[in-house]
Amino acid sequence: MKKILMLGTGGTIACKRGGSGLKPLLTSDELLSYVPDAVKFCQADSLQIFNIDSTNMQPKHWLIIAEAIEKHYGDYDGFVICHGTDTMAYTAAALSYLVQDSEKPIVITGAQRPIDMENTDARTNLSDSLRFASEARAHGVNIVFDGKVIAGTRGKKERTKSYNAFSSINFPYIATIQDGQVIFYLDDKDSCTGQVNFFRKMNPHVALMKLIPSMGADVLDYMAEHYDAVIIESFGVGGLPSYDSGDFYKAIEKWISLGKTVVMTTQVTNEGSNMSVYEVGHSIKKEFGLLEAYDMTLEATVTKLMWILGQTDDRKEIRELFYRTVNRDILWRV
Repeated sequence: MKKILMLGTGGTIACKRGGSGLKPLLTSDELLSYVPDAVKFCQADSLQIFNIDSTNMQPKHWLIIAEAIEKHYGDYDGFVICHGTDTMAYTAAALSYLVQDSEKPIVITGAQRPIDMENTDARTNLSDSLRFASEARAHGVNIVFDGKVIAGTRGKKERTKSYNAFSSINFPYIATIQDGQVIFYLDDKDSCTGQVNFFRKMNPHVALMKLIPSMGADVLDYMAEHYDAVIIESFGVGGLPSYDSGDFYKAIEKWISLGKTVVMTTQVTNEGSNMSVYEVGHSIKKEFGLLEAYDMTLEATVTKLMWILGQTDDRKEIRELFYRTVNRDILWRV
């Protein structure tokens, strides 16, 4: 029987109602008590590492989670992290970079309603997560939610209230869980031939700018003074406005001259970017050598940059690491 360590971090799944609304109060031991049938397929222990609303999740918390996994990696066959849904996709992506090439499953789950409610998805999601973490063919970082298994770099919360809150973006589901059975669509554990790698540094000084029509480039000038990298969410397949003032051109030129990193991505959820299609994207990418996210999710792009900048500030190494596929995060590029 597999030994699984469940890590409690808070979130809706652990909430109880108070005078000012829901607040994470249940401990990891209490969460496990709601899935007594799990003893049929695993031996689960619990560890509370913090108890916060996931809105308050920061890179320092991702490092604490990764550190806890590293500390107990040799003692368990798999890990389940109970987490709030609002930033779950960011945490799943971050852990994909902080814990690479893991032959053991690291599962992130949560719920849209607290586990002590009568009508809740929490008990099913937690039970499914423990079951998947106990599977011999499971590996790496994944989200388990609403009976779906999603690669840690491909998850996105697309619904605020429904139980089917998460989708896999630009990539198929790894597996589904139905009636207590795990059905794999991608069964590739044999590809795990290396040693697990843990990383202990992230650089949180990454900014995001979402373009809207008529936005001025002075926002980029401000960011250049406070951040080491910026991700620009552009329209469609990607590009920057070419207003008569040329302000965006000058702003990007400033970023590059300072040795800082600029990544272009798209506001469109599915199918990714391709800046080579239109002149507004092709010209500026060619001149400045901007990085492009292609089919990566925003959550993966953000956390991958934080991880990379925590390892190096060399421009060539940043480019090489950004385009290196980690946990299925980027599969298409030109």
